[in-house]
Amino acid sequence: MAKQLDQVIAFYSTQLQFTPSVTLLILSPQDWNKHTKFPFYGMPHYTSNKTLIVASEDNDYWKSMIPALDKMSKEQADLITSAYSDKKGGLNMEPFFDLLAIHELGHAYHNQGGLVMQRRWMGELFPNILLHTYIAENEPGLLPALTAFPKMVVATTEKSTLKYTTLQDLETYYNEIGPKFPQNYGWYQCRWHVAAGKIYDDSKIPGFKSLWYVLKTQREILNDKELVDLLKTKVHKSLADVPMNWDKIE
Repeated sequence: MAKQLDQVIAFYSTQLQFTPSVTLLILSPQDWNKHTKFPFYGMPHYTSNKTLIVASEDNDYWKSMIPALDKMSKEQADLITSAYSDKKGGLNMEPFFDLLAIHELGHAYHNQGGLVMQRRWMGELFPNILLHTYIAENEPGLLPALTAFPKMVVATTEKSTLKYTTLQDLETYYNEIGPKFPQNYGWYQCRWHVAAGKIYDDSKIPGFKSLWYVLKTQREILNDKELVDLLKTKVHKSLADVPMNWDKIE
């Protein structure tokens, strides 16, 4: 993981002419509470002291995300099985969660790069675009591990089972959704993963670099219409589609 993160930083140093300072902690369950206040083991996160924290082993949170194959279509089940089967013939979500370290690294680019995210959802979508862009450009063999689970979650989750579903909900309750409703928060993240894939497919590296520049230079907080117009004209329509067509992401 450390080697991969070094490669991510090297890639974006060339693309963005910026390099964040990050300390990576890969923690056992015994060491988790010594280094983070996050309430449960397994959720990758970036802290305010420039530290990226990830789990060192499989855990209950990851296991809770293992989907029931009999609850999905054969096509979805085949994708999940292909992406996450372990050597024992079971399913293991580690290949997906390991990649989320790159998402958390994206928060370092945000915080240390002086970006103004405009909205909470952009603060999470941006790292997912950074993650997807790196994998697609440099390690495309990992795309199934990155995309199969989010696509399945978006396709099979009944919104009526979730407490929060809108982007406005996220803006209002952001600080409690992750710690108190992790699966609800995971649903949001999966939608951002799916959106990030489409944004990359439509705009590639130039789109991400344009987004970086816009978030770095637009210092004033915009209203919803102004933000959509800015994203559409200065980055790409696919990015503006996230707030415009949130309910249509699939």
